[in-house]
Amino acid sequence: MTSRSSSAPASLLLLSRVAAAVLGGYALASATAIFLASVLPASRAEGVVAGMQLSFVVYTLAVIWAFSPVSPARAWAGLLLPAAVLAGLGWSLGLRGVGG
Repeated sequence: MTSRSSSAPASLLLLSRVAAAVLGGYALASATAIFLASVLPASRAEGVVAGMQLSFVVYTLAVIWAFSPVSPARAWAGLLLPAAVLAGLGWSLGLRGVGG
């Protein structure tokens, strides 16, 4: 007999993980692309293309993380916190680079 540590139904836990994989993974992949486009030592166009290509790897890893055997809250936090940090850094570094 298995005991569940959460009182939420299994379908809601699965829905949370699917949403984390789709939405959180997208947020993390986008933030990674923005960050890499602003820090890679190449032209702006090459940095954007490289960031977008690497974001596919990040998205795949984010989906794997969302379905890892950690709590759904930890899965969400593990996706959204790095996404927020990378997006903030990419945005601030990108603004600094615009002014010259």
